[in-house]
Amino acid sequence: MSSFIASQSELGLMPRSINRKISSIQSLFEYCIRNGLLKANPARNIQRPKTGVGLPSVVREESIQKLFNEIEFAQDFEGVRDRLILNLFYACGLRREELITLSIDSLDAADGSLKVLGKRNKERIVPMAQVIFDLISEYLVLRDELDSIIDPNLFLTKAGKKLYPSLVYKIVKKYLSQVTSMDKKSPHVLRHTFATHLLNEGANLQSIKELLGHSSLSATQVYTHTSLDKLKDVYRNAHPRNKKQ
Repeated sequence: MSSFIASQSELGLMPRSINRKISSIQSLFEYCIRNGLLKANPARNIQRPKTGVGLPSVVREESIQKLFNEIEFAQDFEGVRDRLILNLFYACGLRREELITLSIDSLDAADGSLKVLGKRNKERIVPMAQVIFDLISEYLVLRDELDSIIDPNLFLTKAGKKLYPSLVYKIVKKYLSQVTSMDKKSPHVLRHTFATHLLNEGANLQSIKELLGHSSLSATQVYTHTSLDKLKDVYRNAHPRNKKQ
């Protein structure tokens, strides 16, 4: 099997692709064992090539400021809704499915928080600034004016139906394209941006973990590698050799 892995690498396949092939081979051998054709799986303990962890894409702070301070959103239902969607992604670090499944009952204006249903039906409470609640109030007025409301979710289409994933992606890509030339322009990029900007401003990893709804701190630690620009600024400003004589 080691020669097989080496041959796949020579063909230019990435580790993830090789690992998928290994999984298929292991499944085949397991099938043979279940049907009495083999007594043991010769590929069971094979050492897989490491895939590594890719660094998340992050929108620069000046681009985020431009998005919310300079880009014009239409004042109709869809424009107000889209502006709120972008604000919630950046202000709360939500996953796309978490945003889609929000209900009006998820909001707690008195407590200044949002109840989010995350992966594996795990609930978490995310604090929200007053400016977000103001945007929500503006949106709810227009939401109530829709001709029909078919679904109870907070975010709806103009036809009163629940948002669908591709529409949310399209909304985010449309507006991020106006402020950044980065390749990835997805809801998850705004989630990454939320976490990275918090870290840049001094938030601790444990707090960011809770806000993101990660099950372990290891998933959050990837953001410590995305603050290179911040580290460069610290280095330039703090190192004695960089200070003006």
